[in-house]
Amino acid sequence: MSWQKELDEIGERRRLAKAQGGAAAVERQHRQGRLTIRERVEGLVDSGSFREVGPIAGHAEWAEDGSLARITPANFVLGFARITDRPVVVGGEDYTMGAGSPNAAGLRKSIYTEELACQYRVPLVRLHEGSGGSVTGAAGKAQPPSLPAPVYDPHRFASVGRALASVPVVSAALGTVAGLPAVRLVSSHYCVMTAKTAQVMAGGPALVERALGERVAKDALGGAQVHAKSGVVDDVVEDEPAAFAAIRRFLSYLPQNVWALPPSLPSEDDRRRAEAFLGEIVPRDRRQVYDMRRVIGAVFDRGSFFEMTRRHGPGQITGLARLMGIPVGVYANDCRHLAGSMTADGARKVRRFVEFCQTFHLPIVSLVDEPGFMIGTAAEQAGTVRAGAAAVLAVATCTVPWASVVVRKSMGLASAAHYGPGAYILAWPSAETGALPVEGGVAVAFGREIGAAPDPAARRLQLEDEFAARRSPFPRAEALAVHDLIDPCETRARLCDWLELVQPLLAQRLGPTSFAYRP
Repeated sequence: MSWQKELDEIGERRRLAKAQGGAAAVERQHRQGRLTIRERVEGLVDSGSFREVGPIAGHAEWAEDGSLARITPANFVLGFARITDRPVVVGGEDYTMGAGSPNAAGLRKSIYTEELACQYRVPLVRLHEGSGGSVTGAAGKAQPPSLPAPVYDPHRFASVGRALASVPVVSAALGTVAGLPAVRLVSSHYCVMTAKTAQVMAGGPALVERALGERVAKDALGGAQVHAKSGVVDDVVEDEPAAFAAIRRFLSYLPQNVWALPPSLPSEDDRRRAEAFLGEIVPRDRRQVYDMRRVIGAVFDRGSFFEMTRRHGPGQITGLARLMGIPVGVYANDCRHLAGSMTADGARKVRRFVEFCQTFHLPIVSLVDEPGFMIGTAAEQAGTVRAGAAAVLAVATCTVPWASVVVRKSMGLASAAHYGPGAYILAWPSAETGALPVEGGVAVAFGREIGAAPDPAARRLQLEDEFAARRSPFPRAEALAVHDLIDPCETRARLCDWLELVQPLLAQRLGPTSFAYRP
C-alpha cells in the first residue's frame, strides 16, 4: 500500500506554512520597507543552508469530508543554518501573522530556540519583529483558551540564561519589538536595530496611553534615536542588510561556544608596524583632546576594530579587534566626552563588556586615559558610585589575560577598572597617575591658598603645573609599577608579543566561567 496520500499532505502543509500570513500580508510587509522572516533568514545565512525545525507546526482545520481545509502555521520560524560555514540556530517572529504575537505553536518554537542552541552548543541568532502576549491568549480569539502552564513547568527564562552562559547570542530588532520579544532581544551578547523600521519597547503606545495617559508615537517611545543612547541596543544600522552584515561580523570574532577558542584569521598586517604619529598624538597640554579611535586603528590589525554601544556611555569605548588575526576585547577612554570619565552608563557598559569577554575567554587590551568617576549632581543622582563599583569588581574578579597601556591619565578609583588581575602594564611618556586629576586635586588641597592669592587664576595654574611635573611616569617605571615605559610607536609590537605568550594559556581556561554574563 502506498503512503502517497500522506506524502501529498506533508507537501501541502509545507506549502501552506510557507505562505505565512498570505499574499496580502506579505505585500503589506514589503510596502512598509520590511522583509518577511523567511526572507530575513535567507538574507543572513549562507545560501541554501537553512534547515527548518517544525516546518508544519501550527493549527489545522478540516473540511466535512475529512480533507485538510486550511492550516494556520506557527508564527515563529526556527531552524539550523550556517554563517561563514559555521553552524548556528536562527529564529524569529512572523509579523505577517497576528503582528508576531505568538500563537500556540509559535510560542513553543520561540521557547525552543535557546534549548536547541544549548543542546548543540552553537550560536543563536534571533531576528525579532513581534509583540508579546495578547489578551486573547496564544490560541487567539476563535479558539478556547489553552490551559495555563503547570506549577512544575521549567522557568521560561532559565534556558535564556543558560544560552548566555554557553554560546554567542545575537539579536536584531527589524520592526516593532515589544513585550516578551523585547526582553529576549536584549538578552543577548550583541543587539542591533535598524534606524528606520525598528522600535523596541516594553509596552506599545496603546498600552502606555491606557495605563499612564501618555500619548506617544512608536518612534518617540522606542525608536533608534532613543535606544542608541539608552544602552538597550549595541548598534543602530541603516537597514536590514546592514544588520545582517553586522551580525555576521560580530560572530566572526567569537567561538562556537565557551568550550572552544575563537577562530584566528590569517593576517597580513606586520606585527612590528609602527605608526609614527603615535609619538605625538597626545598633546602636552592636558586640556587638549585627541582621537583615541585613531590610536586603536594604529595598534590593532588594520580595519579589525568592531565597536559596540558607541553612543551609550560614550566616554568609554568598547569593542572587538584582532592582533595577528587573533580576536581580543578592546576597552579605552574617549577624552572628547567628559574627558573620558566613567559615568553610570559608562560603568554599566564596562561591566557588561568585561563579563562578555570573560564568558568567551577573550583577552582584553585596555588603552587608559581615565580621569575617574564622573562627579556632580547628575552623576550622584544616576548612582555612578554603585555602577562604578560593579564595573571595578567585574574587572577585579575576571580571569582572562589583560594588558593595559597607560596612554595619558590613570586617576582615581575608576582607574581600577582598567587593570585586570596580573595585567601586563605598559606606559607612554604622556602617562600620569594619581588619586585625582591635577586640576581637581589642587582645588581641593589648596583652595584657601588660591583664594587668598593676589591673582587666584595665576596661582592655580602655577600649582597645577608644579604638581603635573611631579607625575612623570619615570618614577613608576623605576619602581616596577609598570612593566615598561615605551615609545608609543612600539605599542602594537609589544602587545603582539604579549598575546603570543598568553594565547596558549587560553586553552586551559575553556568552559563556563566563574560568573555568568548578564544583559
